[in-house]
Amino acid sequence: MKFYSTNNHSSLVSFRDAVIKGLAEDGGLYMPQHIPILTSSFFKDLRKCSFTEIGFEIASKFIEANEIPSNDLKKIIDKAIDFPAPLVKLNDSLNVLELFHGPTLAFKDFGARFMARVMSYFIKNSNQEMNILVATSGDTGSAVANGFYGAEGIKVFLLYPKNKVSPLQEKQLTTLDKNITALEIDGTFDDCQQMVKAAFVDGELKCKMNLSSANSINIARLIPQIFYYFEAYKQLPGFDKEVYISVPSGNLGNLTGGLIAKKMGLPVSKFIAATNSNNVFTEYVKSGRFVPRSSIKTFSNAMDVGNPSNLARINGLFNNDVSLIRKVIYSSSYTDDNTISAIKEVNAKYNYTIDPHGAVGYLALRDYLKNISKNSFYGIIVETAHPAKFKDIVESATCKEINMPEILSNCLEKEKRAVALPNEYKSLKNYLLSIA
Repeated sequence: MKFYSTNNHSSLVSFRDAVIKGLAEDGGLYMPQHIPILTSSFFKDLRKCSFTEIGFEIASKFIEANEIPSNDLKKIIDKAIDFPAPLVKLNDSLNVLELFHGPTLAFKDFGARFMARVMSYFIKNSNQEMNILVATSGDTGSAVANGFYGAEGIKVFLLYPKNKVSPLQEKQLTTLDKNITALEIDGTFDDCQQMVKAAFVDGELKCKMNLSSANSINIARLIPQIFYYFEAYKQLPGFDKEVYISVPSGNLGNLTGGLIAKKMGLPVSKFIAATNSNNVFTEYVKSGRFVPRSSIKTFSNAMDVGNPSNLARINGLFNNDVSLIRKVIYSSSYTDDNTISAIKEVNAKYNYTIDPHGAVGYLALRDYLKNISKNSFYGIIVETAHPAKFKDIVESATCKEINMPEILSNCLEKEKRAVALPNEYKSLKNYLLSIA
């Protein structure tokens, strides 16, 4: 399997090159040359497969044995995904896919841990030092930091927007040492992401440092995000009803993983892209016009993206035809007030505590279901983060105390370590050159 740039389909690279480069030379994102379709026997035996066995079957369709031999790929997946993705029943039709059971209690753990092990495998014994640049709106940074912490030959630089992540998320980002450095940028997530992209196409900087990305622009982050859609489907009571999956959407990597799963044969009737007030994707689906803008801060801050990178991949999957996108994706957006109301509603109706991102997903699914005539279906809300990561917001909405997991309470006791930088690429470049 070769991988092409979304800006140039004829320029093909190996999986290793796509992972190490992160972003293509022309600024495009890497995509597989084709989407493999899984066999009927795979679906027939799906319930018998463990989560990691499902992951291996999918990953092996994209990663050839001459790049990572099967036994090594199995070991990578077994070590990376050593936590579950349970489907929790709300009622006979509605379910929540909990993706927060990893070490940083967010769905980003799946992609970050897989990518860290893949990248370590590729640079092992190479005598090369790799520098990972990551833009984060909250959970990506801590997941990547945890995944790469202590990895030999790899340094990680986390760019996060000042005062635009939760206090707990900031502690997770800024309390690690060794090979992890937090860079506090006086701007938005989109500013951080643009600075990272600028670094990848800067010839002078690339001559001094080996750079790669751990954002969802990296194909190694995207592939494991396909796994848990099959794992969710496996856990449904039956395979005889239509399936609708609502995905909280910001940079669109999570949604892209689901769309690839559908292309591989997963029988999902509709994906619902749930956005907050940063609703450029919702507007694009409805109008066909993409108008990026500066992001604004919301309670569901991991979705605070005004220029989502993975839109290029989604457009590629549908031949840049918005009418085809609409057949597969419904999208709607919600305010912070809506989000608080949803947290209250889910707690009152289902006795379930949902985080702000999942709450936006709940609202989008609820509203989509009002427009369909089907009485028999399975709806899945993708819950991307543990509600304790947004303790004040959730407790205020539910009037109930959330027990703080030990892994989070330990972070609060640690000292913040961050390098403050202004919102300009030159400052990032000068900083990196000073330590190269």
